[in-house]
Amino acid sequence: MKRMAKSAGITLAALMMVMTAACSTANNGNKANENPGSSPAATENPAATESAAPEETIDPFGKFDPPVKLNVVRNTDSTFKFKEGESFDNNAWNSAYSDQLGIEIVNKWIVQSDQYDQKMNASIAAGDLPDIFRVNAVQFKQLADAGQLEDLSEAYEKYASPLSRELIENGQVAKAAATIGGQLLALPQAQDYYGGAPLLWVRTDWLTKLGLPEPETMQDVFAIAEAFTNQDPDDNGKADTLGLALSKELFGGYPDVTGFMNGFHAYPKIWIKDDSGKLVYGSIQPEAKAALAKLQEMFKAGQIDKEFGVKDGSKASELEVDGKIGLHFGAMWNPLFPLQGNKDKEPQADWKPYPIPSIDDKQANAQSSLDYNQFWVVRKGYEHPEAVIKMFNLNNKIFGDSEEPEVYHSKDGVEFHKYSLLGNTGTGEGLIGVQKHIADAFASGDASKLTGEEKGYYDKIVAHEAGDNSGWGTDRVFGKLSSYSVIGQYYHQDKRLTVNEYFGAPTETMGDRKATLEKLELETFTKIILGAPMEEFDKFVADWKKLGGDQITAEVNEWLATK
Repeated sequence: MKRMAKSAGITLAALMMVMTAACSTANNGNKANENPGSSPAATENPAATESAAPEETIDPFGKFDPPVKLNVVRNTDSTFKFKEGESFDNNAWNSAYSDQLGIEIVNKWIVQSDQYDQKMNASIAAGDLPDIFRVNAVQFKQLADAGQLEDLSEAYEKYASPLSRELIENGQVAKAAATIGGQLLALPQAQDYYGGAPLLWVRTDWLTKLGLPEPETMQDVFAIAEAFTNQDPDDNGKADTLGLALSKELFGGYPDVTGFMNGFHAYPKIWIKDDSGKLVYGSIQPEAKAALAKLQEMFKAGQIDKEFGVKDGSKASELEVDGKIGLHFGAMWNPLFPLQGNKDKEPQADWKPYPIPSIDDKQANAQSSLDYNQFWVVRKGYEHPEAVIKMFNLNNKIFGDSEEPEVYHSKDGVEFHKYSLLGNTGTGEGLIGVQKHIADAFASGDASKLTGEEKGYYDKIVAHEAGDNSGWGTDRVFGKLSSYSVIGQYYHQDKRLTVNEYFGAPTETMGDRKATLEKLELETFTKIILGAPMEEFDKFVADWKKLGGDQITAEVNEWLATK
């Protein structure tokens, strides 16, 4: 993917040079025609030439001299680790920004990840904004409406490197979400329709032990969940295993009911088109009710942890790490968490990803939410908006071309890439390209063409194949039998993906009512799984409509009419 981006970027740069030269010639010709009385002598006057203003040199990686300060804010959690002597103020990424771009990072505040939005709301209310910062969709619209964001259009056109330009232009939907009133008010997040799509993860050594077939239908999933609950797959003589992992969050990557509901052709929390072509909210459709009814049945049968309603994803993962659950719907990164933990405890354990199976003879699609809820913005009035573009360029250069993954990506369990700001937006294929390149390297026996990041994954997979159990998770994400091998074949090639049809900024009513409606949805879905009458779903739909859902539906369809 990045090799293609590089070559396309070079082509784009060459085209830009040709176009610039052509425009220059055309403009000069027009000026000559406009002033036919001008003499060659006057045009060639050395004094006139010396007095002309020098052309600005545009360098996407140009270093500020003198250096500029950049106030930023950060979030952190238990997965952020530092080498001895390093911190958010002193690390390889801050050094790269300083040494290569002349940008001195100043951390204005740092909070836990789950407190970030609240802290940012307080900063917005107080009018105390950092220079460059990340906002969610509601905050983005609020600041845009208030005229508090810098227009990045000119800085982007001038300073975006060929690679950065290609990455953003390949994500036209993401770019549109970051553009309001013709102004590019943010750097958009990745337009990766595949990385967020759910997968079915099954413990295959348990399948083998119990003589069960691999899942091809949702009925197979139900049979596996029942067997994992009642047939003692861990062979300890106790009834202490469960069929399906859930947590109180229901949605969120691990464990996640999204994939389960997709198997019923239900698409919760996204906007889809109905038979008439109008946008409707997936969570209130009859298919969602059918999926919840089955989850309730499984809960009553003891196949789901009876305490899931009070456990977050981290707490729920303990059962899987301890070898008490062998099936869940989740994300492409689940081999790294929590499945690597189970593999560390039980080296004989093995897990395999599967595409979402169907409840009937109709193909099941995995969904991609892509609600564009992260934007990197620059406060209005900051003197160097081009700094955010240059940092983005540098991030892409280091991620794409760096031969130092142990400096900028990860080493010995420390993920240095988390210290970078802005990140790498990727393309429509996302990390599918990485998996393809790694597969090609194994097939050819030649890893010389891999980027530094890809080579890091490749080396971990090689080490795992040689017996290093710690590389199992990486193998299951990027190897031959991995998340991205399934995503590439089924979701990308076979086009088994349903995407969120609404990608505009939050509508007025969304901004006012979305949090209330999402809370209502989570509470109702949880109550139903725990055993509430199915009529609660119908009441939820009616309440959702009355509390703003109908108005939001009208607003998103007004937006659709403009597209």
